[in-house]
Amino acid sequence: MRRTLRMRRAALVFTAIGALALTGCSGDGDGKDKAGDGSGKGEDSPSSVSLPKLDGEKISVAAVWTGPEQANFTKVLDEFEKRTGATVTFVPAQDPIVNFLGTKIAGGQPPDVAMIPQVGAIQQAVAKKWAKPVGAEARAQLGQNYAQVWQDLGAVDGTQYGVYFKAANKSLVWYNAKAFENAGASEPKTWKDFMATAETVSASGVTPVSVGGADGWTLTDWFENVYLSQAGPEKYDQLAKHEIKWTDPSVKDALTTLAELFGKPSLISGGADGALQTEFPASVTQTFTGGDQPKGAMVFEGDFVSINIAQTEAKIGTDAKVFPFPAVGADSPVVTGGDAAVALKDSKGAQALLTWLASKDSAKIWAEAGGFISPNKSLDTAAYPNDVQRTMAEALIGAGDDVRFDMSDQAPQSFGGTPGKGEWKTLQDFLKNPKDIAGTQAKLESDAAEAYKS
Repeated sequence: MRRTLRMRRAALVFTAIGALALTGCSGDGDGKDKAGDGSGKGEDSPSSVSLPKLDGEKISVAAVWTGPEQANFTKVLDEFEKRTGATVTFVPAQDPIVNFLGTKIAGGQPPDVAMIPQVGAIQQAVAKKWAKPVGAEARAQLGQNYAQVWQDLGAVDGTQYGVYFKAANKSLVWYNAKAFENAGASEPKTWKDFMATAETVSASGVTPVSVGGADGWTLTDWFENVYLSQAGPEKYDQLAKHEIKWTDPSVKDALTTLAELFGKPSLISGGADGALQTEFPASVTQTFTGGDQPKGAMVFEGDFVSINIAQTEAKIGTDAKVFPFPAVGADSPVVTGGDAAVALKDSKGAQALLTWLASKDSAKIWAEAGGFISPNKSLDTAAYPNDVQRTMAEALIGAGDDVRFDMSDQAPQSFGGTPGKGEWKTLQDFLKNPKDIAGTQAKLESDAAEAYKS
């Protein structure tokens, strides 16, 4: 499936984020969406979705979400319980989720529904005959509420298996406003400007960039943004499908660009060794604690960074601000990701939950709570708690079928989504030794060739 990205249009929309006059929201709203009475009617507004009575039915949902994400998703499940009478249990999962599900299925205890964060993992679940096709009611909600690209991402060989509930804009750099102010730094528009800004911040006595290198997926996101902007969307599609090799000169160019940052340990909090011991949540919180002397002045990642900022005293729009990932080529990149609900049991309850998650009513609950972007185009963006998330959501919806999905999430999970293996491990090694570009390319190609073959 080809997805053509109108990068310039989307980049202009995201550029507006940095210029917003924000109101100091932390992204941690109360998540209010008045409980229904079981009749399918909410107290605030009529229901947009019809759900069956499921009194006494027990449904389990597996996801890798923890902390605030788990808490906010539980609010969504609580409302489903109130509207249907079902009892829903959240099952904490681990990455890689395909391995986790395989263990559960082998033990005869598969969850009814799993939230799967990789396109490749959905394809694996279908190939293993674990996934059940989406029912007519959920498909109707998808047709009403979703651009075709989001439906296609959840389909395999023309059959719908996934309902994308949560999306992410993974092309943002968040920064400590006070550290920037003290350094006399401004928001960079290009990669050259970004590196200059990093040097300016460093000269002020603050390490400029916080990297959560202990989680390999953050490093794949670094690569993908550089690659998409520098090589362009056509090459991006080809590499995502392994139609060109990782030894291609375009990959060398992207790694060379990334090495401009990774090759200067003084610009990274803790240097390479420190970054490789820093998990993603800590990479965010250490950027927004310590006042104007944080461990890092900037941290790259998606809109979901706001969830971790909310665990600090920093306020989005005043203490914490954001700008689009800098343009390496002609345009800033726009990379998206997402989590899809997939039924593993062909039950009335599982299908009803997919229908609920495809509705704008369910999306509204987490949108109000913050730290969330929905691909549901029927959701009123007034539900988002601050202008940062509202603008990112409007840009995502406005891009329609032109979004570019996270490359590693499109790959077989053994290559693009497994800790200690494949792309995650090789890019961690690259962070440690960014001079070995040829060796990094060779290892990426070797692992990719094996993974795509199988």
